[in-house]
Amino acid sequence: MFIETEQTPNPLTLMFRPGRKVTGGDGVDVATPEAAGASPLAAALFALGDIDRVFFGYDFVSVTRNPAGAEWLGLKPQILGVLVDHFSSGAPLFTGTVAQATYDDDPADAEIVMQIRELIETRVRPQVADDGGDIVYRGFKQGTVFLEMQGACSGCPSSTMTLKMGIESLLKYYVPEVTDVRAI
Repeated sequence: MFIETEQTPNPLTLMFRPGRKVTGGDGVDVATPEAAGASPLAAALFALGDIDRVFFGYDFVSVTRNPAGAEWLGLKPQILGVLVDHFSSGAPLFTGTVAQATYDDDPADAEIVMQIRELIETRVRPQVADDGGDIVYRGFKQGTVFLEMQGACSGCPSSTMTLKMGIESLLKYYVPEVTDVRAI
């Protein structure tokens, strides 16, 4: 099995492409070893040590290493071994449900929220997925859009610029009710 490895804008995150679907749909962010219980693959990656976060995308896995831990030179072959073992075995990606935060929007903002979600789904998420991450809509309140940075985007040095200069500008242009965009 060949797994392609790509750098991301976040120097602490590498993206691994196994040449097949991973989630086949929305991304799943596993931000802690405790949250990895529902995924044998995430648990195996965290068991390597020096892993801070695992993100499963449509057709990739992003792994974020601890900045004080091992360098990629030593960690990358171990990660590749875990990935090859998992995908070769045919084991399921999940054996349970990974808890994801949910937020409620004001029903009076339904049309605005629909526009925001559409822009994020069609214009933002595909671009961010190319860099090994994801940005997920989490709410809209009094002009402010709340987004969650996942995968390579979480902790990335350029994520603030992407959020403010790119996403905020885009949303303000198309949805005049948007006055601010914040990461949660």
